[in-house]
Amino acid sequence: MHDHRKLGRELGLFDTDPLIGAGLPYWLPDGAAVRHTLEEYVRTAERRAGYRHVYSPVLGKRELYEISGHWSHYSDDMFPPMDLGGEQVVLRPSLCPHHAVIYRSRAHSYRELPLRMAELGGMYRSELSGVLGGLTRVRSIQLNDAHIFCTPDQVAEEASAALELIGAVYRALGISPARYRLSLPGPGGKYVDDPGMWLKSTALLTEVLDRSGVPYEAAEGEAAFYGPKIDVQVADGAGRESTLSTVQIDFHQPGRFDLRYIGRDGAKHRPVMIHRSIIGSVERAVAHLIEVHGGAFPAWLAPTQLAILPISDAELPDAEAFARKCTDLGLRAEIAGPERGTLGARIREARLAPCQAVIGAREAAEGQVALRLRGGTRLEPQPADGVLARIAGLVDAHAVELRL
Repeated sequence: MHDHRKLGRELGLFDTDPLIGAGLPYWLPDGAAVRHTLEEYVRTAERRAGYRHVYSPVLGKRELYEISGHWSHYSDDMFPPMDLGGEQVVLRPSLCPHHAVIYRSRAHSYRELPLRMAELGGMYRSELSGVLGGLTRVRSIQLNDAHIFCTPDQVAEEASAALELIGAVYRALGISPARYRLSLPGPGGKYVDDPGMWLKSTALLTEVLDRSGVPYEAAEGEAAFYGPKIDVQVADGAGRESTLSTVQIDFHQPGRFDLRYIGRDGAKHRPVMIHRSIIGSVERAVAHLIEVHGGAFPAWLAPTQLAILPISDAELPDAEAFARKCTDLGLRAEIAGPERGTLGARIREARLAPCQAVIGAREAAEGQVALRLRGGTRLEPQPADGVLARIAGLVDAHAVELRL
């Protein structure tokens, strides 16, 4: 059982410091490489699925969250307002109000819908110190978020497509859901008081889950304040569950922001807003990946994809030339030279790298490398360019298994 807090620090992925503050981790170069690669993969997957990306500020006027309903239903989890030029501004706890305003900034026709708007953006939540831990519960969150604005008859199809996209990304990451949960409202006043809205959105999500064929459980008290949601749960080695991905149907905020589109009949109609997050919090996603893979990430995600091991100083120029070719192909390579110890020691040190390229006198003379795969598999010396082409192909395919 791996603990991402311990392993992440040992591998130099992230750390924290009391001077920065609890729940505010910083990313070291190797961790930043994993995070950046994950973010770019998700952006690419979203673009291919028809999403368009936006940027929005991490601050908003208090009035924005009063309109959205966050202030009345969610303020306990928000940081206090800051006075700025006679106005109160707040660190956002969610991206959806900004996206609703972006949608509202232009007139829309039914021909444009569904409009899929995505962002990897920062948000902040005032978590209590007692619940903070590593990357799984933090106060500064980079959220993979998206909002689909669609007509009522497009809702089920769009929500189903979002659930399928989550499954495809999980397969590339080499992770599996612990379970699917239909999160419903519970007793208490933290939910929007509109029974008809809840019945309609719950029926739609139930249809999506039934259509998908995945087993799921209903859980009261786990809904968002504005609507029910599908939560994709993951579990750590100790069996502790957390929510990584969500699909939510929202009839509430389109009304609060008076969102409209011009229908086929020429009249104004209200769109439905689907909230969808593939990997949720980037911090939580990386924490889960560290624990699932024990730091031995799939080749496309590994901070160092290829460790280059010249046997002696004489092969250093060849190692450097090989490393430049790696960089030109977009591969992350690192030279572990003789100054780091014996070849055996360097092989052990680079054990988590998917591939190791050993260059001795013979390989240097013939333009070859002797490739070792993570786990100990050794391949016969091969031409360097051919090796790089195969590794690049493995990375481009986002393969989980290491096969060359």
